[in-house]
Amino acid sequence: MSGFACADCGATAAKWVGRCPECGAWNSYAEVRQSPRRRGEPRAPRAIPLTEVGDQAFERLPTGLSDFDRVLGGGLVAGSVVLIGGEPGIGKSTLLLQAARSMAAAGRRVLYVTGEESARQVRLRAGRLGSIEPRLLLLPETEVERAVEEAVALQPEAVVVDSVQSMASEGASSGPGTVSQVRQTALLFQRYAKEREVPVILIGHVTKDGSLAGPKSLEHLVDAVVAFEGDLARGRRVLRATKNRFGPVDEVALYEMTGAGLSEISDPSGALLSERRAGEPGSAVCASLEGTRPLLVEIQALVGPPIAGSPRRAAVGLDAQRLAMILAVLEARAGGGFGAREIFASCAGGFEVREPAVDLALAAALLSSHRQKPLPADALFFGEIGLLGEVRSVPDAAARLREAAAYGFRRVYVPRGDASVAAGFPDITAVPVGDVRELSTIP
Repeated sequence: MSGFACADCGATAAKWVGRCPECGAWNSYAEVRQSPRRRGEPRAPRAIPLTEVGDQAFERLPTGLSDFDRVLGGGLVAGSVVLIGGEPGIGKSTLLLQAARSMAAAGRRVLYVTGEESARQVRLRAGRLGSIEPRLLLLPETEVERAVEEAVALQPEAVVVDSVQSMASEGASSGPGTVSQVRQTALLFQRYAKEREVPVILIGHVTKDGSLAGPKSLEHLVDAVVAFEGDLARGRRVLRATKNRFGPVDEVALYEMTGAGLSEISDPSGALLSERRAGEPGSAVCASLEGTRPLLVEIQALVGPPIAGSPRRAAVGLDAQRLAMILAVLEARAGGGFGAREIFASCAGGFEVREPAVDLALAAALLSSHRQKPLPADALFFGEIGLLGEVRSVPDAAARLREAAAYGFRRVYVPRGDASVAAGFPDITAVPVGDVRELSTIP
């Protein structure tokens, strides 16, 4: 049996089509051959009562990189499959080679399957990163069945596959990186991980639009999806969990790319605010919560003069739809006067903020730039803004205030519902904000 599948999104069709009806990609359909299903002999049922299933805690394997472990929820879970995605050259192989070397240095046997580089190339990069560990085993292999057989024979405590797009299976007739090959590779490694109770880390590439390459089912097969992001022109990298069956999601870790590999940034708030120019119009500091970690980030806004035609509205590191909503609220509720002006907003430092708590800081930065009036240097903002102009409470205000106090912010503009939390911080003066109109009264 044969059919056709899109190499970008995994959609299937009975015949070849030039443009994928699901994702819109051109010339992405390729033929996929499938073996006919065979009905085997009936088997005895293997279902067991839920009460007979053990409830012991998951055993975790630390990677030796503390921030990476925190993003994963405390380390690698035995039998789990983790997918690390990112752009080419972002540092995925470097990060996982450092993690594999750290686990090997702790006395654990780690198998590193390299399908994109030779063993000598990996050896040279490992030498630049630090010591060479004999318990770190390299396997240059692109055939997934042979890689699994080697893993069964060696009995490692963790397996790293670099990358899932470079592997090919004998059971699929298409080339490496196609939908059928990626799905088959993930299935075989998933089966190995569950049967042998060995954690497997798969490296995956991303497409031009930033999504993971391969079928969407790849993300459903794995237990955790971790995105490795950053600007290739800058040395800073962000590790962010977007799916985790064994821990919290949206945890982040910050790294700096150096000549000796990736180094963890122990003071992320200080790093993100290191180049801040206090006292300039259009700058506001926000206390964002990424997973369980509070981070202080600088929100910048630039409001240009009125122009004819359609003004541009751009957001970098912020939700563009959220920016449009905040502008509409300020226009309707606070007399903003932004209608014919070009507006640009960004989260400085190459970081990306996704939570609504950034709304109040963004609104303050927009009003500050529009009026050319700088905000107080020791002021900090957090709060969600509704369509009626109300400022709503946000989760874990105490952690945000604690981070603000640690970095010397003494005036914090908070939602009115969170003002009582500030009583436990004597060094902070909490300014409750119930409506965006109150931002105009900032001295």
